[in-house]
Amino acid sequence: MDSLLGLKRTHSCGELTKQHAGQEVVLCGWMARRRDHGGLIFVDLRDRSGMVQLVFSPDTEPAAFRKAETVRTEYVLAVRGTVRMRDADTVNANMATGEIEIAGAELRILNAAKTPPFYIQDDVDVDEVLKLKYRYLDLRRPEMQRNLILRHRVAKLMRDFLDRQGFIEVETPMLTKSTPEGARDYLVPSRVNPGKFYALPQSPQIFKQILMVSGFERYFQIARCFRDEDLRADRQPEFTQLDIEMSFVDREEVLTTMENMVAYLFREAIGADVPTPFPRLGYDEAMDKYGSDKPDLRFGMEMIDLTDAVRGSDFKVFENVLAAGGKVKAINVKGYAAIARRELDGLVEYVGQYGGKGLAWMCYTGEGIKSQITKFFSETTIAKVTAAAGAEEGDLLLIMADAPAVLNPALGQLRLEMARRQNLIDANKLAFAWVIDFPMFEYDPEEKRWVAMHHPFTSPRDEDVDYLASDPGRIRAKAYDMVLNGTELGGGSIRIYQRDLQEKVFKAIGLSDEEATEQFGFLLEAFEYGTPPHGGIAFGLDRMVMLMAGRPSIRDVIAFPKTQSATDLMSQAPSAVSPRQLKDLAIKLDTVIKK
Repeated sequence: MDSLLGLKRTHSCGELTKQHAGQEVVLCGWMARRRDHGGLIFVDLRDRSGMVQLVFSPDTEPAAFRKAETVRTEYVLAVRGTVRMRDADTVNANMATGEIEIAGAELRILNAAKTPPFYIQDDVDVDEVLKLKYRYLDLRRPEMQRNLILRHRVAKLMRDFLDRQGFIEVETPMLTKSTPEGARDYLVPSRVNPGKFYALPQSPQIFKQILMVSGFERYFQIARCFRDEDLRADRQPEFTQLDIEMSFVDREEVLTTMENMVAYLFREAIGADVPTPFPRLGYDEAMDKYGSDKPDLRFGMEMIDLTDAVRGSDFKVFENVLAAGGKVKAINVKGYAAIARRELDGLVEYVGQYGGKGLAWMCYTGEGIKSQITKFFSETTIAKVTAAAGAEEGDLLLIMADAPAVLNPALGQLRLEMARRQNLIDANKLAFAWVIDFPMFEYDPEEKRWVAMHHPFTSPRDEDVDYLASDPGRIRAKAYDMVLNGTELGGGSIRIYQRDLQEKVFKAIGLSDEEATEQFGFLLEAFEYGTPPHGGIAFGLDRMVMLMAGRPSIRDVIAFPKTQSATDLMSQAPSAVSPRQLKDLAIKLDTVIKK
């Protein structure tokens, strides 16, 4: 391999423009493409900043030309040459440097490369397993580099904004105490304390509250967090969140500060104009209108309550649901009355995936209403339904009846599906909102107890505190989520800061005094030493950058992500360890792997 000695890099490939014409430059990078044309060799050289075309001529620089004949895709090169303007008919409008090229005078091969298993280019059609196995090659693609550079910029902007607002960045421990609430912990055995384990943090929640007790008042951290849970497109076993806590604040101050920060991030990172304040929706309103606590507000098609309109009809399905305390709701799909029967049947199957037990419809055509249920309705009932739904000729009503716990999410998913089919979702639109007043608890039928919907450190609304012992399901929390385009961007709450109230919440979720002391005793004790009122929030950094970059998965904005089975295909983690390591940790494995 040739040495780099004597060639000092002067410019990046992507920064060169016509303003550099006539200058001698030294570039370094990877060969993206090579083309032999009419005695000339053209090489596209790529580095992090972009790509530029090199030209080698056998007449002017024969040594460099001969070497250019030997280079292959992904060879690492250094080149010395002169920037010159391209002829007008050879300008490449699809390349940022397309007006110029480099007349190569000297070429050095810094390292050779094997033929890659896939093309290093954007929009390459290759199985994700292969891309993750060769992640170091996938990360060379311009799109992936743009994503990670965007991630870097967003993290810097977060620090800049919060620093100006008086926040202090504090690192909290990675080796912490295991707590059974929430998702499963990743456990770390302690060699010096045999039989005992640390847990990797699911979040810095308790430590940031302790920092408020400590008087730091405004804390943040770009924190690594770990959860041993099943994965989805927007979940990873290890992830990064922007963690924030503030003392002496109410909910409105937290929400205002955070929406100003997010508007700043989106403006500075991707040039998006984000109006503030964001709409605020109560949890009940969000579920009632959109069937989701993270509603997509880029389009309308809100769910319509037809309960009163159809009450008293001869349609037994509806009447039985209403008698059991359920509801009848619909969505009005404007201009979709000409839907084929086969597609309607497919929609019945679609809602079945989300627990829906059936789907009725009314097509408002020029020949009247076509439906399988209107024969059970009087003209008065039909008129009430039409008025309630705002239906007119050309519209399609899709109607469901069930208990709200089933009806709302199923019809909410159908709302999203119909918006996709009608191309109502503008990929370039940003629809932010706050969802507030979440239920404090939800009942877990498997454990036969109430569990915290967010976490047990969330404060109940003042007017609901008296129901902690008698009716936990009635309590609303001082919790809030920021949502964007149907995705939860961040979530937080005003916290409990008094020991007696925290102990009551622990009892409401079934923790005995002994269990509460064992798991959270240091926090309860800290509350006795002058704890200020405080609240905070955590944003998923991976998810935020994913949405900014317009990508479907957070794996596209994480340098080295795991697969759906929580494995790293590149490094082959997790892996077995040696018997010696297990002995040092006083661990003995079962010989039978239990499924």
